[in-house]
Amino acid sequence: MELDTTSTAGVDDAEETQVWMVERTYSADSPNILVVVYATLDGARYLQKEWAFNRYGSSPGPTVTAARDVATARLSTVDDPETVERYRTEAERMRERHDPDDTV
Repeated sequence: MELDTTSTAGVDDAEETQVWMVERTYSADSPNILVVVYATLDGARYLQKEWAFNRYGSSPGPTVTAARDVATARLSTVDDPETVERYRTEAERMRERHDPDDTV
């Protein structure tokens, strides 16, 4: 089951932006929710995704790719300059080491 933390109501999906995986953690509230953050190469915009799954079961977890193309309107703005820099650095590192469709 895939959960998005952003609303897509009324979003025009025509314009897309490539974002790169910059952070992967498990939810503090539930070990069965994987939280993945994708960010633009400049680190200024991001998309947070949450996947619910049975972490200890026999089925594999969700497939997380190095990058994905998402509707630009779904991206949120990063407000903290330190986070922008961290996301920028990590997005660049991912782009240098992986093809967008690589499973990471």
